[in-house]
Amino acid sequence: MKVTVVGAGAVGASCAEYIAIKNFASEVVLLDIKEGYAEGKAMDLMQCASLNAFDTKITGVTNNYGKTANSDICVITSGIPRKPGMTREELIGINAGIVKTVASSLIEHSPNTIIIVVSNPMDTMTYLVHKSTGLPKNKIIGMGGALDSARFKYRLAEAMEAPISDIDGMVIGGHSDTGMVPLTSHATRNSVKVSEFLSLDRLNQVKEDTKVGGATLTKLLGTSAWYAPGAAVSGLVQAIACDQKKMYPCSTLLDGEYGLNDLCIGVPVILGKNGIEKIVDVPLSDAEKAHLQQSAEGVKKTNGLLDL
Repeated sequence: MKVTVVGAGAVGASCAEYIAIKNFASEVVLLDIKEGYAEGKAMDLMQCASLNAFDTKITGVTNNYGKTANSDICVITSGIPRKPGMTREELIGINAGIVKTVASSLIEHSPNTIIIVVSNPMDTMTYLVHKSTGLPKNKIIGMGGALDSARFKYRLAEAMEAPISDIDGMVIGGHSDTGMVPLTSHATRNSVKVSEFLSLDRLNQVKEDTKVGGATLTKLLGTSAWYAPGAAVSGLVQAIACDQKKMYPCSTLLDGEYGLNDLCIGVPVILGKNGIEKIVDVPLSDAEKAHLQQSAEGVKKTNGLLDL
């Protein structure tokens, strides 16, 4: 099992670290355009191997896609990160060109790979990979929903003063501050609906805190977060690599599902060795349906800025 991570910045390096520590991949290739940067990150990570008891080989390369050949899974994290006050959508002009070039280079050397897109605006970048590569739709996956759901569960556990292992919850919709749709109607604490523990006002606060989860961290850190995004990517990679058939909300190309067409947006999917193996139809409340429709309109508006 060979995994390539393009972009050796904070998210890419964290992703490589978590994949290595889980010890399911034989090799992780970390690629960056900055001379020596990926090589240095890879060396630092490999010096953790004996300390963290993993045998995954981590290789760093500078802009040499030949070294990524025959990768089973490729992760695209490259692009400029958000700065305080920036929306994910404002990154589109720069990141679209980067992502299109990266995807083409990866497929040239690994034509049968599965691609996971992390670069923002993530739903639009996932759509761009679909339109520019022609890969089967099951092999192109946007990461956002897995991260947003983790942030949702964190906020729910915080509100209920409960261990996070008790909490189950999911966020669908666009990976943006206004587009996220936290499914409070389906969220539970050990199978008991969270509405049994929290007032409507508190639940609404949890939803709003979840939706600005990334912006909150960007304001505190001065740049995008990296630990949770890296962990979210590693979960998706492991589900595919180990054929786990796990359900995650991921950005995927829709063709009538949820009443939506010709866009990538977060919905629950089953992940296995073939990538997205099934799109799961979850019943939504009227408010959730309306919010998802609004989210889709926002994603399509951003997609319209692409030069396809």
